[in-house]
Amino acid sequence: MNQVIEKTGAGAPAIRPFEFRASDADLADLRRRIEATRWPDRETVNDSTQGVQLATIQKLARHWATQYDWRKTEAKLNAAPNFITNIDGLDFHFLHVRSKHENALPLLMAHGWPGSIIERMKIIGPLTDPTAHGGGASDAFHLVIPSMPGYAFSEKPKTTGWDPVRIANAYIELMERLGYVEYGVSGGDWGAIIVEQMALKTPSGLIGVHTNMAGVVPPEIDKALARGDPLPAGLTEEEQRACDQIAFAYKHIGYALLMGDRPQTLTGFADSPVGLAAFMLDLYPKRYEMLARSIDGQPEGETPDDFLDNITLSWLTNTAISSARLYWENKTPYFSVKGVTIPVAVSVFPDELYEAPKGWSEKAYPRLVYYNRLPKGGHFPAWEQPELYSQEVRAGFRTLRMQ
Repeated sequence: MNQVIEKTGAGAPAIRPFEFRASDADLADLRRRIEATRWPDRETVNDSTQGVQLATIQKLARHWATQYDWRKTEAKLNAAPNFITNIDGLDFHFLHVRSKHENALPLLMAHGWPGSIIERMKIIGPLTDPTAHGGGASDAFHLVIPSMPGYAFSEKPKTTGWDPVRIANAYIELMERLGYVEYGVSGGDWGAIIVEQMALKTPSGLIGVHTNMAGVVPPEIDKALARGDPLPAGLTEEEQRACDQIAFAYKHIGYALLMGDRPQTLTGFADSPVGLAAFMLDLYPKRYEMLARSIDGQPEGETPDDFLDNITLSWLTNTAISSARLYWENKTPYFSVKGVTIPVAVSVFPDELYEAPKGWSEKAYPRLVYYNRLPKGGHFPAWEQPELYSQEVRAGFRTLRMQ
């Protein structure tokens, strides 16, 4: 199953090693800007209903300016094999971490927004070297973790057209360029949408999909929820709960509406690191509350440093606006059925934007090979609950490895 054909020689596309080191001047400028932040008035309520609370963002900013160490994260990034290759006229950055275990399954892992390759760093060890993390050698993966166009170290598109469908095509080309004859894909957030678009192309090498943000909502229900129209009768309790969650999500995705309509208006995020951090902190209420508790010193799966790693990467690469444009480019629905016919594994985390019902999942994915509900974790489980997430990826592909 896991034969690899190396594409080398004079005619092969170039794959170049890559390393990043921020300048001392850029890091000093970042600290200066954080310390010079002009703060708004405190919110007029005692909760987060008006958005990111002043005390929370000020505490995060103090930590960022005085204790946070980007060089530690930079060293971890550079310790992984980093590469650049040009696909469809654009330079793509990706991590390519091969397992030491024989017959490891190649797996492309697609990130989302406001994430990056950073959100996948915690799971590299557990998935490439499972014997050192409570698994067996038969659960090993070779990992390919690309940065989306306009994110982190991938090139920023200078023309329109880089939507999830085009990114999916580029990711298929990347796996073929690396010589992988058979491989799997896994994604969350935008990554979930992109890997489903890859599946719709049915490339010969793609054996299955793992997702933690399943696209299983019947289109007519998704449209009704987006418009606030009445729902059809006969929904199960599980389906009604999912509808309530999606309706809530649609009321709290102002960030997506703004980026989808006027991304270039967010110019301030290229000038104010604290402004950028506050915007990315307030993704949706459950995630904000989890991060706020973590910033306040209550242990959570995602630490303040985890969050700052990703914000600092976005700041140093000046990709806040270029990454936001993906929302403007997108014409694909977030949650509704796409028509995927290849094998799919679904992991349902309780604090996801919505918990995909099993019945909907079985209808949306006629070849559903795995479905599991987890006790904890949210929209970015690889960040928040890396052990659980790694177990889910292993379990999701275990059936497919035996075929």
